[in-house]
Amino acid sequence: MSGAGISRHRLFGKILLAFLLTYLAITQTVWLVYALGDKRDPPEMVMAREIGPSALEAGAQALARGGAPAFTEALTHLSPLMRGHLGAYRTAPLAPPMGQAMLTRQAIAPDGQVWHLRFTYRRDGMASLAMHTPPEVLLLGLIAGLIFSAALAWYLLLPINHMRFAFAQLAQGALSTRLSPRIGKRRDEIADLGRDFDQMAQRLENLVADRDRLLHDVSHELRSPLARIQLSIALARQSPERIGPAMDRMEIEIARIDAMVGELLILARAEHDQAAGEDYFDVAGVAASVVEDARYEAQVKAVTIALTGVEADQEWPLVRGNSELVRRALENVLRNALRYSPQGGRLEVEVTFGASARLFRIRVCDQGPGVSAHLLTTMFEPFVRGEGTTDEAGSLGAGLGLAIASRAIAAHGGRISASNRRDSGLRIDIEIPAADA
Repeated sequence: MSGAGISRHRLFGKILLAFLLTYLAITQTVWLVYALGDKRDPPEMVMAREIGPSALEAGAQALARGGAPAFTEALTHLSPLMRGHLGAYRTAPLAPPMGQAMLTRQAIAPDGQVWHLRFTYRRDGMASLAMHTPPEVLLLGLIAGLIFSAALAWYLLLPINHMRFAFAQLAQGALSTRLSPRIGKRRDEIADLGRDFDQMAQRLENLVADRDRLLHDVSHELRSPLARIQLSIALARQSPERIGPAMDRMEIEIARIDAMVGELLILARAEHDQAAGEDYFDVAGVAASVVEDARYEAQVKAVTIALTGVEADQEWPLVRGNSELVRRALENVLRNALRYSPQGGRLEVEVTFGASARLFRIRVCDQGPGVSAHLLTTMFEPFVRGEGTTDEAGSLGAGLGLAIASRAIAAHGGRISASNRRDSGLRIDIEIPAADA
């Protein structure tokens, strides 16, 4: 027998046993309550008092008229219930069995034989009431229990078997497996469990897809610098006088690879939500510090960076998480804005706090060319670069900065989005929730 069949029968047996025990407990409890609440005498006592004497009289007359044959014929005219209580014996009656009582009478047959008539009945009528459930009622309960248990077992096991199959499919690598089509319109805890399974499967599928895409992108990004390193080695071997420039080029490419690996580690840390819960920090202070550092770098292109919304005496709540990860996210956003800002341009950084939603909002606006519409939704993915970005010597950008920023903000329960400004430039909006008060 398969595991599913054994499980099905085991669950069916448990349901049936529980139903029968509950059924017996209810029927006996109702019977006891009825018996204890009824002030009338038990049926056995009523029968002994009202029917017993007349039954003894009828038996005595039959014996006096025709002896044992007449008594036997008289019994056939009595009801089955009466027939089981009345008897005629040649010897004197002994003490009745425990829990019973009897009425007695003597009769003399035509042949002179003395007969002792006994009418027995239960003396502990209350005890008989306690367990006197009619067999028909018990049989009906058993049949109903079988039907109910089978229906309930089928109702429970059908979605459970679907889940077992889905888990087996998921374990074999079928990450697209979903339970919602099989669950249908159920609105119970089992359906909730199925929807949770779908969310888990979707999350796993996304993670595996992201991993595969990241591996593909990393291999693609590493191919170019590795090819240039190999070319530099080949040129150095062909022309000894080119060893110096070749070494310089290899140093640049190695630095680019090292920077890419470092950013990938930061991306992986943010991707796995390792930021939350480490410390409490002032996000406005972090933003002000990042702006101050960016102003130093902006001197090369004479770009002005204006910071608004941050005051020295303001009292804003703190943010729970990793301040260094948030700092890296803001640095990447500002450096990206500086990279695309024109000579002598202007950057605007605004920090606000919404008390009702308890959200910090950081807006960064530049005067660059902006991005195309399709890049607005993909620019926060790894290795996505804006139009016109080149890998010139000295530029170590690998298309990971905004991806790191997106993952870092998401690890703190926030979100980041981009939109083009009306005139020109790009606007980055960051939302980070404050810690609970």
